[in-house]
Amino acid sequence: MTETVWVFHGAGARFSSGVFSSLEQAQSWIERNRLSGLLTQYPLNIGAYEWAVDGGHFTPKKPEHSSPEFVGGFTSGSQLHFHYENGFRA
Repeated sequence: MTETVWVFHGAGARFSSGVFSSLEQAQSWIERNRLSGLLTQYPLNIGAYEWAVDGGHFTPKKPEHSSPEFVGGFTSGSQLHFHYENGFRA
């Protein structure tokens, strides 16, 4: 089984603001600080692009789908994620 972490990206933020080893720790921090944004589960030691392709969640169909810009900005809706508003799961 692939190890994972939870990454929080605040609404409108340019960078992520927290990385947690468990969903419970992440949710506690989000609630305590009344944050709005997106909490996403990421696999460790593999990029989201490779994880999605290897797992059959994404199939590259165009040449640009393997470009550094595409791979570097890739996220997958298949990754477990939760939206939060003012510390509450939306």
